[in-house]
Amino acid sequence: MTDFTMAVDADGVATITWDVAAKSMNVMSTAAFGLLSGLVDQALADASVKGIIITSAKKDFAGGMDLNVIAEMRAGGAQAIFDGVMTMHKVLRKIELAGMDPKTKKGGKPIVAALPGTALGIGLELPLSCHRIIAADNPKAKIGLPEIMVGIFPGAGGTTRLVRKLGAMMAAPFLLEGKLSDPKAAKAAGLIDEVVAPDQLLARAKEWILAAKDADLVKPWDDKGYKMPGGAPYQPAGFMTFVGASAMVLGKTMGVYPAAKALLSAVYEGALVPFDVALRIEARQFTSVLLNPSSSAMIRSLFINKEALEKGANRPSVADQSVKKLGVIGAGMMGAGIAYVAALAGIEVVLIDAAQDSADRGKAHSADLLDKGIQRRKVTVEKKAEVLGRILATTDYAALKGCDLVVEAVFEDPKVKAEVTARVEAAVGADCIYASNTSTLPISALAKASGRPDQFIGIHFFSPVDKMNLVEIIRGKETGDRAVAKALDFVRAIRKTPIVVNDARFFYANRCIIPYINEGIRMVAEGVEPALIENAAKLVGMPLGPLQLVDETSIDLGVKIAKATKAAMGEAYPDGAVDAVLFWMADQGRMGKKASAGFYAYDAAGKREGLWDGLTAQYPRKADPDLATVQHRLLMAQVLEAVRALEEGVLTDIREGDVGAILGWGFAPWSGGPFSWLDIIGAARAVEICEKLVAEFGPRFEAPALLREMAANAESFYGRFGAQNAA
Repeated sequence: MTDFTMAVDADGVATITWDVAAKSMNVMSTAAFGLLSGLVDQALADASVKGIIITSAKKDFAGGMDLNVIAEMRAGGAQAIFDGVMTMHKVLRKIELAGMDPKTKKGGKPIVAALPGTALGIGLELPLSCHRIIAADNPKAKIGLPEIMVGIFPGAGGTTRLVRKLGAMMAAPFLLEGKLSDPKAAKAAGLIDEVVAPDQLLARAKEWILAAKDADLVKPWDDKGYKMPGGAPYQPAGFMTFVGASAMVLGKTMGVYPAAKALLSAVYEGALVPFDVALRIEARQFTSVLLNPSSSAMIRSLFINKEALEKGANRPSVADQSVKKLGVIGAGMMGAGIAYVAALAGIEVVLIDAAQDSADRGKAHSADLLDKGIQRRKVTVEKKAEVLGRILATTDYAALKGCDLVVEAVFEDPKVKAEVTARVEAAVGADCIYASNTSTLPISALAKASGRPDQFIGIHFFSPVDKMNLVEIIRGKETGDRAVAKALDFVRAIRKTPIVVNDARFFYANRCIIPYINEGIRMVAEGVEPALIENAAKLVGMPLGPLQLVDETSIDLGVKIAKATKAAMGEAYPDGAVDAVLFWMADQGRMGKKASAGFYAYDAAGKREGLWDGLTAQYPRKADPDLATVQHRLLMAQVLEAVRALEEGVLTDIREGDVGAILGWGFAPWSGGPFSWLDIIGAARAVEICEKLVAEFGPRFEAPALLREMAANAESFYGRFGAQNAA
């Protein structure tokens, strides 16, 4: 193995270079950790070596731990995880102490981490054990500890060291939120020590080593009289910090994310004891999190599967379909947002609307977003001009000439969409792919207006486009592979995560979101306390309760969808009880957040104040269900639709079902998604919950045949379907 190599120069400075073969980004493996440990031992034992630089041969330092290491440790059980983590602690502690005398803290060799670019996870935990962290001035580099975002926390000393370095309060954003910083911001926050010009990185590291004194190598927590910045838990200032941190974590996570609780425990308990004992506490808490099914589900969905989908796991085998010139029809919020993300990705855009002032307003949306970026120092004036220069706002369909993809984002009216389809196909070349950004209308029906149905596809963006990471691609009955590949290549270019589903009313995402909203509204009609409905959803990990969600998306949109669905389903339409509430709200003029009046009340500035008291006046409290029943209703309303979508072939890959649910509407991220949640509780338990709900609330909670079959065979979704879609 050559993940790490070492060379010693004429001045006695050893450079250990990290360079994992066949990977664009360095990741740490168990074997590589052992190799690093051996090279450090060799350098510390060599009297001619005065100090060590640890750097990377790649443009970035490291992207984190090889997930195979985590999988191997988990497979070995609690002791294997704990032993593996403690082995890492010993190696990093050896780097930190660097051969110094344990009593006098003298005689150590200076070790510097020289970061050419991004340093994440273990890629920062390793530098934190060094005596100096110097980063190249690379604005694109990201430095931080993002583990919490995928259901674990920094377990190789990053938690303990960062808290002792910055204090609990200052370390919180980096540990509990996974905040990432560019090198200059990382230096300002205290994560690293220096930022230098890229061509001076190794020279500066060597300079520091040759000038370092014994005192420069002793970490504050290894020095006598060390006091934690901001105070320890048993000191007045520190006590208030930890009380506040505990409340903040519970408020943000609602107690359903095990990693956040374990991290806070590691920080609190670790702050009460000496440093080496704190590392053991961190290792124990990390072990408990890694054994929790929530962490494995989050890692699988939010890291492994998400990355696989972004790399084209389900892309048809056709030639590259990179988009060179994009047409966007409709310059409203959706069309303007699509134009912005495409132009930002370097794609030439033609933005068309019926009136020139509307088209200009659509382009102005990009200008507004870029101005906000300038205010946050994320965008330069030159970058703004460059991006806006790629957008042509016009009413002239002739400007679409040369477009290889056109995205239509006009009103959800089949007649209007059909007219636009005809006008676009008359203006573009024969090879142009046509995509409709519709959220509810079946793509196969819309494709009837096209003379090229094999080149017609659905691309469903979520609002606001610049912030929402999911894009739902809908394959119609006649959609060809090239159209799917074009859509996937476009989504990859704009750095979003795609899922591909087959055509059906509401596709996948809205098929699951609408029952969630409807179940909440149905409970209002039953006389369930609205606050119970909303808080039950949040306590199970949903970012928004169903009533707030319908306010955000607008009540009049809900009315339109209800009317269209009833017209399509006729006597089979099941949501009359929901419509009674929804239509009454619309009659009251309460259209949601945009009208500053909906299920919630809003102040004059449009800020949400609380649930509208008119709800309980119209629908007085009659029912008093327990919390678990409300949560089961809200979860099963979504999860059963996901299973039915798989059963009916709308979904063809459970990875897309899980990733799409989390990114599309925020389905309980701690669970890993609806299929992961069903695997956590087990199919048999899920059927049991369904039977109880059917008995009390009706057949909409009937367990699908697929779920019953899996319960009977003691199968899991990832056990049955995961192998055929291995990430």
